[in-house]
Amino acid sequence: MAVTASAPVTEVEVHDVRFPTSRRREGSDAMNPDPDYSAAYVVLHTADGGRGHGLCFTIGRGNDLAAAAIRALAPSVTGRPAPATAAGLAALHRDLTHDSQLRWLGPEKGVTHMAAGALVNAAWDLAATRAGLPLWAFLAAMPPEELVSLVDFRYLTDALTPDEALAILRAAAPGREERAARLRAEGYPAYATSPGWLGHDDATLVRLAERAVADGFGQIKLKVGADLDDDLRRLRLVREAVGPEVRIAVDANQRWDVADAVRWMTALAPYRPYWIEEPTSPDDILGHAAVRAGQPVKVATGEHAANRVVFKQLLQARAVDFVQIDAARVAGVNENLAILLLVAKYGVPVCPHAGGVGLCEMLQHLAMFDYVAVSGSREDRAIEYVDHLHEHFTDPAVVEGGRYRAPSAPGFSARMKPASVAAYRFPDGPVWQAGGEEAAE
Repeated sequence: MAVTASAPVTEVEVHDVRFPTSRRREGSDAMNPDPDYSAAYVVLHTADGGRGHGLCFTIGRGNDLAAAAIRALAPSVTGRPAPATAAGLAALHRDLTHDSQLRWLGPEKGVTHMAAGALVNAAWDLAATRAGLPLWAFLAAMPPEELVSLVDFRYLTDALTPDEALAILRAAAPGREERAARLRAEGYPAYATSPGWLGHDDATLVRLAERAVADGFGQIKLKVGADLDDDLRRLRLVREAVGPEVRIAVDANQRWDVADAVRWMTALAPYRPYWIEEPTSPDDILGHAAVRAGQPVKVATGEHAANRVVFKQLLQARAVDFVQIDAARVAGVNENLAILLLVAKYGVPVCPHAGGVGLCEMLQHLAMFDYVAVSGSREDRAIEYVDHLHEHFTDPAVVEGGRYRAPSAPGFSARMKPASVAAYRFPDGPVWQAGGEEAAE
């Protein structure tokens, strides 16, 4: 059935989908030892058969709150025409993030903001599908003026004005087609996190690190922060296994106070970690700046940054060397576009946070759009890759030779397979009825 631009949204379908990853310690780190990677999964239905897909990523019980928040916002979506243009997508984003009563719970942060992002991303998935383009190409085909119109510049103009954003996009416009062709031919650099889960024993850690390098990854990441002696041993083992040229990033997942981060990273520095990720609270801009100034390792953060204002301040305070956007943390594509423009002005590389449920699938589009139409660069940039749960998506991320292949299927790559939704739906799916044992696989 043909999908028209004016077809109204008739239903917002929400599913609580959880995967028992804690059984194998996948995703384990110093702050989150037993995550069950999960998604509050949303499907927008339109009157003429259109479908748009989005999600909030959580690590288990947070799905209850995320699903409830999506349902609370659903009346702002149902009954209105499914947006197909920049103007319509900007209006939807504004309405979802400016709800005068729900904003009291934020504003523009927390579970309601993430829920708005799930709905906004589902609308973008539908719009890109309707246009017959993968999201990265759909965005990259928009004129600079339309892209600027998508951004909420409130609270940003002391760091980035609409005129400055327009200049950034116009400067990148002449090379769009060549970069898009290069992207399709060469892909986009990835880095591997799966070797470094804190739950792995030493033999598994070394084996998976060696395999990642053999598979073409030039960067891997290790979780740290539980015990300094353990971290020194694990980092030494991996450095000996992969050699001096492979980049080894480390991730503390917000575990430390500032002084602990400085002390810990000074101790790890002889093994040449490429960056320290989330060394302290994601809300502590000045703390990140102090960590960056107090020890020799570069600082990366952003996956838990609540909104574009936090990113603005991280950049203004010179607190970060690598910005890590997340497709399911802020309020969707529109806000991530604002962050990409801020980062482009300040000249900081973007290395998106992925893994999780569907994050690799969605974030590849944002990084590729940034390369084609905003920054024009892949230098010092890589998208995180975690090698699990991709089989549950109809258009899974594909990584070959350490590079993401550019998606070609229309949409945002966020659609889950109906069989996976049914099997892992909580608490009544057969996997959870069997006590979290994955007999359905």
